[in-house]
Amino acid sequence: MKIIDSIEELNTIYGAGLSQASVDKVTKRLTPLYREMIEISPFAALATVGPEGLDCSPRGDLGGVVRVVDDETLHLPDWRGNNRVDSLSNIVRDPRLALMFLIPGSNTTMRINGRGVVSNDEALLSSFDMDGKHPRTVVVISIDEVYFQCARAVMRAELWNAEHFADPAGLPTPGQMLKAAVGDFDQETYDREWPGRAAKTKW
Repeated sequence: MKIIDSIEELNTIYGAGLSQASVDKVTKRLTPLYREMIEISPFAALATVGPEGLDCSPRGDLGGVVRVVDDETLHLPDWRGNNRVDSLSNIVRDPRLALMFLIPGSNTTMRINGRGVVSNDEALLSSFDMDGKHPRTVVVISIDEVYFQCARAVMRAELWNAEHFADPAGLPTPGQMLKAAVGDFDQETYDREWPGRAAKTKW
């Protein structure tokens, strides 16, 4: 297998295809239209880096997944999850992060690269209220750059085409995957109880 091991070789392969728009779309802060796109997005993938390596975590929320504070700052509440705190542990030790936002029905994704800190300020936590519940922490994100991503990947995947949606009945269940991973596991009880437990603990 031939391996590419230099930036110069990569640029030889891809450099001629770089459009000016690919460079011009990158801004250091939110433009009004970038802000509009991000505020409407209910889902983002959060990428972080730490001493143990990389992590990419799904984040979702009713309405917008982040709160836009100003053109250079976002708040990302950390709602109920599995308590592994992989992303938060990384941010505490290395503030670099990246976000990719998806908007159901749109082929355009939004991307942000920046830095974050983890806060448990009581006033900040209280400002996120969902049925009387609050996140335990909030990631305060400083934007370094923001841009929209070429829609070809979403178009190729036909991500929002219901005709291509997987039938959940044909997929492995969480209980089945846990049993395959650990061996001695009560998958039937887990799968039976999980939908109700998840519905009650979304926030």
